[in-house]
Amino acid sequence: MQDDVVTTSRKEALLELLDDPSPVVRKELLKEFESLGSEGRRMLKDAANGSNRFLSWHARWFLAELDNSNPIEEFTAFIKSLQYDLESGWLLLSRVAHPDLDVGKVCMQFDELARRCKELIIEPASSHDRCLILNRVLFHEYGFRGNIDKYNDPANSFANEVLATRKGLPIALSLLYILVGQRIGAHLEPIAAPGRFLVGSFEDDEPFYVDPFERGRILKPSQLFDKLEIKEGNTTIGIMAPASIRETLCRCCRNLVKHYAENGQPQMSNLYKSFIVTFTETYRKRSQP
Repeated sequence: MQDDVVTTSRKEALLELLDDPSPVVRKELLKEFESLGSEGRRMLKDAANGSNRFLSWHARWFLAELDNSNPIEEFTAFIKSLQYDLESGWLLLSRVAHPDLDVGKVCMQFDELARRCKELIIEPASSHDRCLILNRVLFHEYGFRGNIDKYNDPANSFANEVLATRKGLPIALSLLYILVGQRIGAHLEPIAAPGRFLVGSFEDDEPFYVDPFERGRILKPSQLFDKLEIKEGNTTIGIMAPASIRETLCRCCRNLVKHYAENGQPQMSNLYKSFIVTFTETYRKRSQP
């Protein structure tokens, strides 16, 4: 099919079907994009780079199917792109270990958790109020918790596994907390504290921290300093500032390097180690004058 016969209305109609969950519809839609050739790929790339993260993920899925790309190449391309999004990064990282991961399903599960939170929010609500609701929904109604018994299981790091088992590492539970929080208007930040990954909120008059591994325990800065044995005025106090997406995803990878090695899977351990190297090299090149 020639590109010049693809009308604007048809493009819009095709893009509106991107998030349709029906396997039949997705199969037929894939055929349509394939028949459009380069124009179909341009449409999908525009959607993949758009502001709608949910549609972006579906567009990436169709591009992957068209290009026969694999999850390793996709995550590597994400790292080198420098266009980092926390949700995309975590899902791509998870797809490396779970190539059949249904991104749309995971996003809908995030949405479902957010919908339940929204049912309980009474506006106007502060960030602290929203976190109290998040705590109720995630840790009491849905039962998410830290996997103390099998802490070194690599599954504790992956989005789909955390949603399925409702268990995870501190960093995975923190990412879940942040991503659901974003959907209900809570602007939360990843905090890469030594020995415990946390969530920080800096919008209210008083900043506070949340420990998802302890079922959403809310801490004042002074309480967190005591918990981590950090003295105020210490030069290490900067570690309580928000971590970048790059730093956050690298920490996920470092956990997986360690846990795969401990579980006798050196190939997977080395694979995630290679992602850390790619992150480092990409950041170094960007920083060069």
